[in-house]
Amino acid sequence: MKYCLLALLCLAAFVQATESPESSAARDALGPGKVQSSPVREGNRVLISAEHADVQIEFCTASMVRVRSSWDREFDENAALGLMVTRQDWPPVVINTAEETDFYELESEQLLVRVYKSPLRLEFYASDGTLLSTERIEAGGMVQKTAGVSVHKKLQDNEQVFGFGQRMDFINQRGKQLELTVGRGMGRPHIIGAYNILEANYSPVPFFMSTRGYGIFLHTPYTSHWDMGHSTPGVYSFEAEGGELDYYFMAGADFPSLLNQYTAVTGKSPLLPKPAHGLHVGTYSGGTWGYEKHTSTDYVVKLGRTFREKEIPVDIIHLDSTWRMFGEQGGSGATTFEWRETFDDPETMFDQLYDMGYSMVGVHVRPRYDNGRQYKLLDQARDAGMVYPEPNNSGEFVNFFDPKAVDWWWEHGAMKVASQGAMFFKTDEGSAFGRKANESDKTGPTGPEAERLHNLFPLAYAKAPFEKFSEHNQMRGFNLTREGYAGIQRYPYLWAGDWPSEWQYFKPVIRAGLNMGLSGVGYWSHNMGGFEHDPDPELYIRWTQFGLFSPIAHLFGMDHPGYKEPWRYGEEAERIFKQYDRMRYRFIPYIYSEAYQMHRTGMPMMRALVLEHQEDENTHDIDDQYLFGRNLLIAPVTTKGAQTRVVYLPEGTWYDYWSGEPYEGKRYHNIVTPLDQLPIFVKAGGILPQQRVMNLGRETADTLTLEIFPGGESSYPIYDDDGKTKAYLSGDYAITDVTVNAEPDRTLIRIEAPRGDYDLAERSYTLKIRRDGPPESVEEASSTLRAFGSSVEYETSQPQAGWYFDDESGALYVRLAGSSLSDISVAINQ
Repeated sequence: MKYCLLALLCLAAFVQATESPESSAARDALGPGKVQSSPVREGNRVLISAEHADVQIEFCTASMVRVRSSWDREFDENAALGLMVTRQDWPPVVINTAEETDFYELESEQLLVRVYKSPLRLEFYASDGTLLSTERIEAGGMVQKTAGVSVHKKLQDNEQVFGFGQRMDFINQRGKQLELTVGRGMGRPHIIGAYNILEANYSPVPFFMSTRGYGIFLHTPYTSHWDMGHSTPGVYSFEAEGGELDYYFMAGADFPSLLNQYTAVTGKSPLLPKPAHGLHVGTYSGGTWGYEKHTSTDYVVKLGRTFREKEIPVDIIHLDSTWRMFGEQGGSGATTFEWRETFDDPETMFDQLYDMGYSMVGVHVRPRYDNGRQYKLLDQARDAGMVYPEPNNSGEFVNFFDPKAVDWWWEHGAMKVASQGAMFFKTDEGSAFGRKANESDKTGPTGPEAERLHNLFPLAYAKAPFEKFSEHNQMRGFNLTREGYAGIQRYPYLWAGDWPSEWQYFKPVIRAGLNMGLSGVGYWSHNMGGFEHDPDPELYIRWTQFGLFSPIAHLFGMDHPGYKEPWRYGEEAERIFKQYDRMRYRFIPYIYSEAYQMHRTGMPMMRALVLEHQEDENTHDIDDQYLFGRNLLIAPVTTKGAQTRVVYLPEGTWYDYWSGEPYEGKRYHNIVTPLDQLPIFVKAGGILPQQRVMNLGRETADTLTLEIFPGGESSYPIYDDDGKTKAYLSGDYAITDVTVNAEPDRTLIRIEAPRGDYDLAERSYTLKIRRDGPPESVEEASSTLRAFGSSVEYETSQPQAGWYFDDESGALYVRLAGSSLSDISVAINQ
């Protein structure tokens, strides 16, 4: 008998020792339990009371519901301070209800929610009856735990998941574990490689999209943990470390529709001022860390003048950390709003840069106050109660959660430089609230409330200067920031963090941009060429090619004395940089039109292939090429010395931008990659509006070139507005619709007169059409256009309408007689 008892004790000990963390945690978890009474409906909301919790299901739209569970039976309407979600009130939704023995059904036109009674668990179905998501699994459903709240759901076979913010590790997160909390990670120190790309989390977003046809946004400010089939194959879970359980479930046939819904909840990206779509240059003003004595206003003015003399177009400049006096307590990690003594005349510096045609000049700040030599801002802020409260009045952080504190910060701090000419801020170190800062051993506020606000701080921090400068400058808001969270797309733009100029970080930075786009953030950038370290010229060239075809082109580095200025890395690097920078400026009508579509629909400019081709399994793990807007595919070369690279082209026909050679889609191709050629492909039917290189803040294009790669029927809406004010929000813009119909014996092109409220100045058009050979004739309206025998004859005959065919490039050039004052019809006869 005693041996049997001993065996049982040993078995119990073994079970306890080998018990999985999940099953152990389940013993401490409390689910809602059995449903106790019939659902109570009020408008779009349905309240269901169970043994241990109340569950509220709200139909925001016919395809999206908000699920909330409260174990204390109260719902906190201010848990996230309104920073993540911009919309709480939704129009009425038609909901049909039904009751069966085991469950209730709540059904809209596009989504059915099934609520099982014992225990309460949820299932979601599409309108055609397809099961999208279920909690009917062992240890499934919603639970409250000692450390927070969580949900377990079934991970369907072949289901893939994408999103989660600026991840640098993977784009397809099936089978992975993630922790989402703002910060660079606490892994290896940057001296041996920037930080850990597996931990880097500068802008996490608790949102994902599934190839099953749904998305989930966890509306929580707390650190969240996601297990996407890692611990238990076939099961995924998400957990928040505090607060109530609150998530949005949205159904959609494809990822674009899900992004549109997610950004309907967290806000659409605004349009940045038009010049912000050109080149941005950051500078340490001649002296990075350890070289501060070399900084000066003269360096900045000379830098601006050099770009102009070399005819390298730039519109935006920002002065990074070393413009400011480091303070008494925070050192380099806080802001005094005092200029370093080496900057003798900042106002004249701003004036000279604006006289050169620079559109906006800004400065770098951090979110802590400090005392300088002249301004004792930290003392004043503490005395006025305008710092975030900490014990014994020791607070240093601007309390961006308090509107009065924001006003005080603007009036007593920010305006000291705004009044001198600064037009925006680069807001750095948003992750330092409640975490260790970069250049300091200091840690921000600690405790439960700071933990709750940690992820929200970057939103409040970016929002303040975005809105204040918008009002001060009397134009659209603009802000450059490093950290973000759900909703940061409203206060763009972000950069990827300070990654060294080493080949090993190039591809992870591309991955970060793809994941940002998959998470609803479109205006994104990176330090092209890398940040720290002196780059090898080949890396500089390849990285800047990618950077100049990124949503925002941002050039900045701290390698002394190079600072990523193109002429510092050899004649070839300067030549190629200038080539691609000028190319970007020619593409501004295309980039700006894509930015407007992003504002309208949530579709980013930089798109992972899976975003538009989720049914193609080949796209699920491609993390080093992307669609740039709707018509271009970009494939950066990320391997040192590579003479070729493999490119995957999605379904359809694609054309090599440089040669015009067609390639069959849904196939891999080995592409030759000369150093001066970034692999670029154009979708068949692609229309690419372009203009001459110009100053974006001061000039307006009087002629557009439409580069066309014919293929069946296609169209493109060219977007125009004043490029500066918020009038576009009330409909003051114009759309020019271009359509192309490529038939076997002719190609028809129609350019319609602009529609919309914006009074667009008259402009003319030229066409550049890729084709195999010259046409028999070209007609505009009822007139046959003259055929010129050479490019010289074509150019010298301006402004006479006509055409010529360039055999070398395989391009037909057509100068049209009509203008934007009326519709234009062109027929190119084979």
